Amino acid sequence: MTTIDLNADVGESPVVESAVDAALMPYLSSVSVACGFHAGGPAAMRQTVVLARTHGVAVGAHPGFPDRDGFGRRERNVPPREVEALVAYQVGALAAIAALENVRLQHVKPHGALYRMAGRDAALAEAVAFGVAHVDSSLVLFCPPHSELMRAGRRAGLQTAAEAFIDR
Repeated sequence: MTTIDLNADVGESPVVESAVDAALMPYLSSVSVACGFHAGGPAAMRQTVVLARTHGVAVGAHPGFPDRDGFGRRERNVPPREVEALVAYQVGALAAIAALENVRLQHVKPHGALYRMAGRDAALAEAVAFGVAHVDSSLVLFCPPHSELMRAGRRAGLQTAAEAFIDR
């Protein structure tokens, strides 16, 4: 039996409490919360975690490149060692904020350009996977199916989940 997780990227609004996030939350089983580099920030992260907890929705981290102007959608030439650190930093930050609200992270879903690049580049995929695994090896890594990111996640000992987008 296949289980479908209805996930949305949230906490990306420039205002702390997003009406869109609040309206979506009752229909979701999990959310991927922006971790402050491409969007969001500590207050938005905490508010989004509270909103998810209130609705019984699982919480995951949504790390991206430091690119607020481009909303994390622009490809960057970032060395793998730096990618590993930026992923660990963002996942760790959200894990700490979630702990303030007695919530434990379930997954990590890279954002935008980082997600696309790690899907096809083995070195970046490994950096993402090891950044996640060193923070918490029990986290599920959301990946494009049959991608470098999925293979790297499995090599890092992470459970992986193939993802499909209903809006693309």
